[in-house]
Amino acid sequence: MSAENEKLVTDFCNAWSKLNVDDILGYLAEDCFYHNIPMEPMTGHAAIRAFAEPMLKNTDSAKFDILNTTSAGNVVMNERVDHFVMGPKKVSLPVAGVFEINNGKITSWRDYFDLDSFNKQMA
Repeated sequence: MSAENEKLVTDFCNAWSKLNVDDILGYLAEDCFYHNIPMEPMTGHAAIRAFAEPMLKNTDSAKFDILNTTSAGNVVMNERVDHFVMGPKKVSLPVAGVFEINNGKITSWRDYFDLDSFNKQMA
């Protein structure tokens, strides 16, 4: 089961390169809990869409480079660098992600990163 869960998370991370919110939401349970740790948490497709859609609208490209993945049971953790091109701005952000999987969907997703690093790259 862990290998299947790792593949699901890897596929989810790769889906961001399509810049399509519906594709991204397809990996998440309807009531998925999402927390970018330096920011306020959100729950459910509507809240996650409200966060992701405006961001992706202004994004020319997105790529998540997964450096390491580990899992135990229904929990998958990855270390990655998320790259975004937003107009003239290029952002490369080290991230540690923790995902919980149930019934083939991500039910909880927490990303740990340095918000100050993101803000400096966007300045």
